[in-house]
Amino acid sequence: MKFSSASFRLRVIPDKLNDKIMDKSISYSDAGVSIDNANIAVEKIRQFARSTFNERTLTEIGSFGGMFAGAFPTMAEPILVASADGVGTKLKIAFDTGIHNTIGQDLVNHCVNDILVQGARPLFFLDYFATGRLSPEVTASVVEGISIACRENGCVLLGGETAEMPGFYADGEYDLAGFIVGVVDRPKVIDGKSIVPGDIVLGLPAKGLQTNGYSLARKLFFEVAGYETGTFLDELGTTVGDSLLEKHSSFLKPLDGLLNSGRIKGLAHITGGGFLENIPRILPDGVGVEIDRGSWTEPAVFGLMQKIGNVADSEMFRTFNMGIGMVVVCSNEDKDSLISSIGECREIGRIVAGAKSVKIS
Repeated sequence: MKFSSASFRLRVIPDKLNDKIMDKSISYSDAGVSIDNANIAVEKIRQFARSTFNERTLTEIGSFGGMFAGAFPTMAEPILVASADGVGTKLKIAFDTGIHNTIGQDLVNHCVNDILVQGARPLFFLDYFATGRLSPEVTASVVEGISIACRENGCVLLGGETAEMPGFYADGEYDLAGFIVGVVDRPKVIDGKSIVPGDIVLGLPAKGLQTNGYSLARKLFFEVAGYETGTFLDELGTTVGDSLLEKHSSFLKPLDGLLNSGRIKGLAHITGGGFLENIPRILPDGVGVEIDRGSWTEPAVFGLMQKIGNVADSEMFRTFNMGIGMVVVCSNEDKDSLISSIGECREIGRIVAGAKSVKIS
């Protein structure tokens, strides 16, 4: 290969730079990255991941790519459904409390619910964990939570990435994201297209904020009210930290036996955007929703936040789930059988003629 004078030049190192060259050999650990800690963490992760493996899992943790058998002989036309999400600033609560084993469960359950709304059951999950300085114990605690939720949802933890990036994150902090793939038979896809006025809206309860609205929640509790995560509040019956760390529920088990029944017309996961932004995502043109606010018991944390910040009702229902984690739309004829099958579920509203709007009354 020939180099032109423009692309190849001999550079002479100035004496000042020579003076700065160290006698000691610089290693990766001197830059803040510990390969040894990473290996310790990976070994712990490998144990947790193996506990989620099934007969479709074709690779070990540590492979460049995770392999999963993709034949679905019981389905006429299998459709893969994928989603990615994070936990958001709920992580700040984990940092402040030192409790890390529920955050991974939040992440998996959120992703499971996101593909569940189209009728998909999860196949496998991958995680991304990034931090400034790797703590094998913290990393293992987070991934242990991921593996627990994967097992509970019948989902394989197929792989992931653990990244140590010194100077990028504050000490003791990390970021977390998840990626899920599920499958549904095309004739069984739930898409909301058959929703019509007169249909019924059912709600499955959420225990707390799940994984959304934490920026506002943190402002209200910590800045406006001046509480700390360890502050015990009679209104909550627990500490602020424990209330805000309530796990994000998975709705796969209560809905699993109904996904192929044809009785569910639409599902909406109530996440960021609350009722006002999420329910319209599944509505066809020409219909809207009326929600009866008093038809379920709202967890005390929502009323307390609204009181602390004098937050408008519209803002509450656009930011938080308000105690309903999943919405089910069905015909009036199927309402009673669905409520009986799901169990912890109640009628919270109805479908009306409209323009994909949600009215709370």
